[in-house]
Amino acid sequence: MARPRFVADAPDAVRSVELEGLTALYHRPSGMTHILAPPAPQILDAIGGSPADAAEILKRIGERFDLASGEDAEAAIEARLAELEAAGLVRRL
Repeated sequence: MARPRFVADAPDAVRSVELEGLTALYHRPSGMTHILAPPAPQILDAIGGSPADAAEILKRIGERFDLASGEDAEAAIEARLAELEAAGLVRRL
């Protein structure tokens, strides 16, 4: 069974500012501001206009950060993707 792939809006559709370990993200299409904790901003960066499933996102993030891998890590990414989808920051293809 194919795993869901996700995409985010183009980088110019958001404006983000780091604030003491959190990221304030203004989403221009919705007019909403979101406060994100890691790894949500890193997930959005990893998608960066190139759709991916949780395994691919984990791989992309792992290229920049020292991360644990495996089913638990993928499950954590999937949970964050569900939260980002509910907030309207990513969508399934």
